[in-house]
Amino acid sequence: MKTSQKALVAVAGLAASVLVAATPASAQSVFAGMHGAWSGSGTISLSDGSKERLRCRASYRVSAGDSTLQQALRCASDSYKFELSSDVVSEGGRVSGSWSETWRGVSGSLQGRASGGRINVVADSPVFTANIVLTTTGNKQSVTITSQGDIRQVSIAMVKG
Repeated sequence: MKTSQKALVAVAGLAASVLVAATPASAQSVFAGMHGAWSGSGTISLSDGSKERLRCRASYRVSAGDSTLQQALRCASDSYKFELSSDVVSEGGRVSGSWSETWRGVSGSLQGRASGGRINVVADSPVFTANIVLTTTGNKQSVTITSQGDIRQVSIAMVKG
């Protein structure tokens, strides 16, 4: 797998972790109620038209003031796996943070905005840029990631519990 593919797969995991930022718990605390275990699945669509299924498990820790989130995420498909950690901050509708993927040594930053159960972020690393759209309804979360690289789209759905 190319470095850009590996990095985008890592961002897929990051996106799953940032899903929590889209929850409209209150205007000041987008991470409220997100502490705990989550799991889900999704697909990765490659530029050659092929797709693979992903399985993911996440653990989230939210600060006492609900303004910061620490996340640990593991995802796997038939061909590869990744382990991701991130630190995310929400302030005045803005979401920002850093992330790193353990297996491949890829890291980067993310920035965007959260409003009304939806978040739009751009995730950057030295090898690619990806656009991420996240939507939360109740205890269900979905994410779509698009890139111009070898991995064209990632879709993940997670549920708390």
